[in-house]
Amino acid sequence: MTIPIAATGRELQRSNRHAASRETGIWKDYAETKVELAAALLRERELLREKSALLQRQDMLAQEFEHRLLNSLQVIVSLLSLQSRAATTVEAAAQLNIAAERVAAFGRVHRRLHLLDHQKSVGFKPYLQHLCEDLADLLLPPGAGRALVLTGTNVKLPTALGIPLGFIVSELITNSSKYAKGDIIVRIEKSATAQVLSVSDGGPGLPAEFDVASSKGLGMKIIQALVKQIGGTLQFAPGDDGRGTRVTVAFASQFVS
Repeated sequence: MTIPIAATGRELQRSNRHAASRETGIWKDYAETKVELAAALLRERELLREKSALLQRQDMLAQEFEHRLLNSLQVIVSLLSLQSRAATTVEAAAQLNIAAERVAAFGRVHRRLHLLDHQKSVGFKPYLQHLCEDLADLLLPPGAGRALVLTGTNVKLPTALGIPLGFIVSELITNSSKYAKGDIIVRIEKSATAQVLSVSDGGPGLPAEFDVASSKGLGMKIIQALVKQIGGTLQFAPGDDGRGTRVTVAFASQFVS
């Protein structure tokens, strides 16, 4: 059967109109999608600007808080020192001077723990040495016959690792100063698979039923949270010669240089 030429032309026209309509629809969808993407990117940029402004404000508030806290501590030290000079007995003056020294040491520890906030990396042993000296002034009374000793080799750590480790050491030393006797030993060591930081003392040791996971003490909860933050492991064992307690934090050595 022969198809009329006119009919064939009309079919072709309809096909062309359909193709043109479909192409127009595609371009319309593309244009609408492009507009939506541009609007989404604009909203994203605005959210990022707001987030950046919020972070800057939080950083400023944190710095202001630190500044006011340290200033307040210095005022307390000055007041205690003045009061000691006005004390009517030698014993009272001595106690006030001790209080002033303890408050000053607390300020140094606080400043030391936040010293790394705006640095990228830290030589960890010198940092720990200064921190241990400040903590000894704060926690170990003169004439107590106790020492806070740091051993090991220096390693360079990213501050994202050094800051939580500093807080962990501070908590562990504080616990040892309160509950143990004898010297407190802080060690930086390297095992076959990890870098190891430990704090040991010569105290009575932990009870056999001690379970760190069920500990309700705030200090221990802080230590566990910080160890988890750095992806490390926490272990409790007897100290040197089987006496006291040794707390070990192991963390990945690939972060160490």
